[in-house]
Amino acid sequence: MATKAFQKIFTKITKITKATCSLKATGVGYDELASVDGKPAQVVKIIGDEVTLQVFSGTEGIRTNAEIVFMGKAPSLKVGDRLAGRFFNAYGEPVDGSPAPEGREVEIGGPSVNPVRRKQPSELIATGIAGIDLNNTLVTGQKIPFFADPDQPFNQVMALVALRAESDKIILGGMGMTNDDYLFFKNTFSNAGALDRIVSFINTTEDPSVERILVPDMALAAAEYFAVEKHEKVLVLLTDMTNYADALSIVSNRMDQIPSKDSMPGSLYSDLAKIYEKAVQFPDGGSITIIAVTTLSGGDITHAVPDNTGYITEGQLYLRRDSDVGKVIVDPFRSLSRLKQLVVGKKTREDHPQVMNAAVRLYADAADAKTKMENGFDLTDYDTRALAFARDYSAKLLAIDVNLNTTEMLDVTWALFAEHFKPEEVNIKQELIDRFWIKKQAEVWP
Repeated sequence: MATKAFQKIFTKITKITKATCSLKATGVGYDELASVDGKPAQVVKIIGDEVTLQVFSGTEGIRTNAEIVFMGKAPSLKVGDRLAGRFFNAYGEPVDGSPAPEGREVEIGGPSVNPVRRKQPSELIATGIAGIDLNNTLVTGQKIPFFADPDQPFNQVMALVALRAESDKIILGGMGMTNDDYLFFKNTFSNAGALDRIVSFINTTEDPSVERILVPDMALAAAEYFAVEKHEKVLVLLTDMTNYADALSIVSNRMDQIPSKDSMPGSLYSDLAKIYEKAVQFPDGGSITIIAVTTLSGGDITHAVPDNTGYITEGQLYLRRDSDVGKVIVDPFRSLSRLKQLVVGKKTREDHPQVMNAAVRLYADAADAKTKMENGFDLTDYDTRALAFARDYSAKLLAIDVNLNTTEMLDVTWALFAEHFKPEEVNIKQELIDRFWIKKQAEVWP
């Protein structure tokens, strides 16, 4: 690594741990980047003239007389329109074989937007996935996690959202991805011809795990450029935040900090909030919306990562495999978008609120009927019809592979109502029944 005249160079390390090294130095700042015998590092603690560096790839093989070069700057990203269509690593360096794009250099990890510059979220952001848009409609400027088991196809869902979402730019932040996942995203975006609106920052399992800490800040620095300077609607997809938290835990434990719940650092809440609070709707129309995967260990929602996430975000989305239809669905019972009332029936068709509520209520009736059946009780005619409705509802609306716009998903739901129930059984206002009840199934189904 070439050095420049203004860079500070030291050659005496006073302490080495598994992840850090310390030395006497002056004139350096917090978060400043450095190189330790060519290994990337960052300043994480300064006490007097004792500086502690976090070495991203670990300290194995580092000598006490290693050459430490301070770069004079914190991690940064060159922002500009040419970011679109590119793949970068955790340092903002290209990994797609093309040269680094030119742009203005900005430090990552800055403060979130001042509340006085925020606007009450009020714009719909349709994902194209009916299970989200029908029951858990998202709003620009919202922050919401996908809670999923590790064996569920959450990366497939994120790719589908990236391709279908009604937004100007998609920023993908991948942490701890396998090479297969990385190639899946790259090939999916390329084959769909969607690269011109997608920017990707990728850390794979082959990269040092600690580098994952940089990925969300890199993604959000790019998002802020497009939202603030270009007034664009930006959707940030982060996967997987559990891998991010594990990287924080590795650093914390190696620095001998006292762990909190589930071996996580005591700063976990503020570390997560620093990321999620970058979600914002600006008065001039630009916005940043964040959807982030949090994988659950054994479905444990009480683990520190999902537990802290739930306090920060505005709802959650759950994936579940429906054994009746053999598909992964967005679970309507455990999923919740706390801001959906700001757009449902206002930016979508007027019947949306009542259709949404009726469908979930009927789905709940089917769950009760299934419990009766499993316990050996006789089913009524209504129970049988509710079960049939639930199977169709899962397959034709809740399944993650269903691609419908907000008008189509409402029409399909009305068709399911008409196929399985009488108008008086759905408990919807008569004026809406008169306007939207599907008398002929052929009017919707091809």
